[in-house]
Amino acid sequence: MAKSDPLTIGRVIGDVIDPFSPSVRMSVTYNNKQVYNGHELFPSLVTLKPRVQVHDGDMKSFFTLIMTDPDVPGPSDPYLREHLHWIVTDIPGTTDATFGKEVMTYEIPRPNIGIHRFVFILFKQKRRGSVAPPCGRDRFCTNKFAELNQLDLPVAAVYFNCQRETAARRR
Repeated sequence: MAKSDPLTIGRVIGDVIDPFSPSVRMSVTYNNKQVYNGHELFPSLVTLKPRVQVHDGDMKSFFTLIMTDPDVPGPSDPYLREHLHWIVTDIPGTTDATFGKEVMTYEIPRPNIGIHRFVFILFKQKRRGSVAPPCGRDRFCTNKFAELNQLDLPVAAVYFNCQRETAARRR
């Protein structure tokens, strides 16, 4: 990953995952609005789980999708990092997350303090049914989870920023 890479600039590389070379294309969309690295989405737009598509890979490959917030309780002092928002395993290549197995249900992003990053990370699994669900959502660690489940480096990742909506910002 180059220093100019948005995942490096946004400190997703380092705070959440180790440097990796993307090898699969993944798209994340909320109500037909595509997620791009570092773009801001309002909490009101992300209440329903997004559509996550794996564009490459093949039908013999299976993937695990993790959605996490590394900025808990707030970005200036994220001592509770990370909070897990969603995990889907056994996603066949060239399909979307609805074909996988949701092992942690989607939790709506509700940032209270500051601007939070919500990160989607895609890992290739060794085989189908090889990923065990974590014990809980709080103090989750993507790297430890990947290691425990024998997931290699990520194959794709994207993140968006989100902060609490005030009445004035909703207009």
